[in-house]
Amino acid sequence: MATIARAGIQHEINAQTVVVLSDKPEAAGIATARSLGIETRVVAWRGAVQRDEFENELAAAIDASHPDLVVLAGFMRVLSKTFVDRYAGRMLNIHPSLLPKFRGLHTHQRVIDAHESEHGASVHFVTAELDGGPVALQSRVHVASNDTEATLSARVQATEHIIYPRVIGWIADGRLTAREERAWLDGVLLETPVVEDFRA
Repeated sequence: MATIARAGIQHEINAQTVVVLSDKPEAAGIATARSLGIETRVVAWRGAVQRDEFENELAAAIDASHPDLVVLAGFMRVLSKTFVDRYAGRMLNIHPSLLPKFRGLHTHQRVIDAHESEHGASVHFVTAELDGGPVALQSRVHVASNDTEATLSARVQATEHIIYPRVIGWIADGRLTAREERAWLDGVLLETPVVEDFRA
């Protein structure tokens, strides 16, 4: 979140962060956003039984700022189809794997355990399918024989700070859109994601 916000403030991308929302009042991102002069709001998680109430309040907080794009960054709640459909084509997420491989949690250790030679991150439009929306851009790193979950995670996260703002910039510049759960870049359907190679 901080990287994205700073990219806008420093005019590296043609987009500004208008509000930062969290379901946790102690989230570091809230303090960081405030230090950058960005409006913040906490919508407390009430538990799965009251998910509808939580999502209604979350949507109201988002809509109050009239954003062109909703960007998930470290938001670890699974959102309902109703909520996701409300922002169809206007919500992004980043996932630490080369989707469709390794959806879900603990991707770095799972990649090591599977003896994969490559790993990375994927920026994708959000759909109701968990980690299943159309992917626009992926980073790719080499998995070293001595990698641990921590070392691999750190290398992938460094690439996330490059590719996530880039995709937001594409959208802000009108280059990237999502239509009918497909991603289009410069008017061309992305049959496969753009890949940025960080293996060197």
